[in-house]
Amino acid sequence: MNRTILIVDDDQKIRSLLKTYLEKNQYEVLLAHDGASFMAEFERHREQISLCILDVMLPDTEGFALCQAVRRRSDVPVIMLTASAEETDRIVGLELGADDYLGKPFNPRELLARIKAIHRRSGQERSQPARFFRFNGFTLDVLERSLVDPDGQASPLSGMDFQLLKLLVEHPGQVLDRSRLAEVTRGRDLGPLDRSLDVQISRLRQRLRDDGKQPALIKTVRGSGYVFASTVQVNDAA
Repeated sequence: MNRTILIVDDDQKIRSLLKTYLEKNQYEVLLAHDGASFMAEFERHREQISLCILDVMLPDTEGFALCQAVRRRSDVPVIMLTASAEETDRIVGLELGADDYLGKPFNPRELLARIKAIHRRSGQERSQPARFFRFNGFTLDVLERSLVDPDGQASPLSGMDFQLLKLLVEHPGQVLDRSRLAEVTRGRDLGPLDRSLDVQISRLRQRLRDDGKQPALIKTVRGSGYVFASTVQVNDAA
């Protein structure tokens, strides 16, 4: 697995701190100070980058715009850094395809733990014997980490959305509680007011053309969690 992390932050002290800390933990670190330099580094090293860390507030753009740009080009995981205490910023980041978020100020050890959790989940994806999961005209390819819709068009998924959908289709008809879903997709429990999983479920329903008011694929089980209500065909060949 690649262990190259691209970080964009306009605070030179934060960039230096993270570079030193992550390199001590055997990661290769690329740095950018604004949106333009980030995109240049991303295009130059796209094949080797295993994760991006995006500050929300930058001198020439917002991290949200960079997240969108990354998601249009790649499924590389994204962690957002935000100094805002507003929950809205965190929800927006998740809606745009970010895999995780962390508020400033933060402990570098917590950031490292989240990076490791994302990389660990990515490594586990390719160990599954079944490759293709087919349901309602969609095909999920766990090797290529791609989703093809009934029209034959690729539907983009963030790394976290992929993990969530993969877990759901692997357990059709089973109620998966919120704590399990959060552990698999985020590597941690949800706080009592944390709506990030609900936002992610809503985003995934949109990808699957599942009616938000009366969903037929991903159904809410009140007080428990969610259940994938479709029949799933599992194959090793296309």
